[in-house]
Amino acid sequence: MIAATDLLRAIRPLHVCIGPTGHIRQLGKSFSKLGIDDPTGRRFLEVFEILRPSKPSSMSGLRDLAGQVLRLRLREEPEIGFRGLVVDDQVNGVILDLSFGIAVVDAVQRFGLTAQDFAASDLVMELLFLQEAKSSAMAASFSLNARLNGARLAAETEALTDGLTGLHNRRALDGAMVRLGQSDTEYAILQMDLDRFKQVNDTLGHAVGDGVLKRVAVILRSHTRQDDLLVRAGGDEFVIVCPGLTDQLRLTELSTRLISDISEPALIDGQDVTIGASIGIAVSAETARCDPTTQLSHADVALYAAKRSGRGQHRFWSTDMGDSLATLDLPVSHPQSS
Repeated sequence: MIAATDLLRAIRPLHVCIGPTGHIRQLGKSFSKLGIDDPTGRRFLEVFEILRPSKPSSMSGLRDLAGQVLRLRLREEPEIGFRGLVVDDQVNGVILDLSFGIAVVDAVQRFGLTAQDFAASDLVMELLFLQEAKSSAMAASFSLNARLNGARLAAETEALTDGLTGLHNRRALDGAMVRLGQSDTEYAILQMDLDRFKQVNDTLGHAVGDGVLKRVAVILRSHTRQDDLLVRAGGDEFVIVCPGLTDQLRLTELSTRLISDISEPALIDGQDVTIGASIGIAVSAETARCDPTTQLSHADVALYAAKRSGRGQHRFWSTDMGDSLATLDLPVSHPQSS
């Protein structure tokens, strides 16, 4: 049978295990995204501040709160609050099962949290989606008849969606480039090609190739934020537009996770399939202000540089790469994903 600590790691990404001395023994995996140093081994009450119903000053006082729901916050990130159920672990320690409560919207936006940072049974991502959808519907109702508006939205959604993967298509990307050009939002653009995809299509058939593309779409959704634009630009080419995300460490983490997951062997239509991915990144904040279409070209140049460097990696665009593929001494035609 699975050990209790391993079970907590698997199903509760926001738990805290506290030993009899009041020191943190174990944290859920999502705490690594919250911008604090790993507090394992530190006193719980030095890391967290309990706001109510009471403020215990010792481990015995914390154990007395077993069965109660606390309001608490990280001392290093006091703007983000938590709700936590206190559970007696029966060995003189306690377990806190935490959630963000009403602070979840701020937490998701601030720390770039995704569905993987919440328990699989947690409805928080669905609730955020419903909240956004409700706001959009209310705004639209002021100007359009409900039935006509619904039909128009359905038609527009279909026109902007890739039929195979359910991601956005090139038309949606073009619209996003226009909107970014009209705003002051900083952003990053990730251009991604699949490595060895052509071999899959040629040797295993297009049905398996389509299965590969659908699997990649699932991986993209699992690692990106709700506001990110996910595009299948054509064939095995994908684009991710990340508004407000310009930190190179976070973009490196995102790219590394995508490449790692996509490169994992998979069984598709009964066939063992192994592909890879290469990513080029352009960050608007890193260069003199230029239009998004140029940034998209920069990301493509960085992608070619990643492929030339051996594939299965990511590269950030820099001025020494130039603005076109010719400066990389590469053929102008698109490389086959072999």
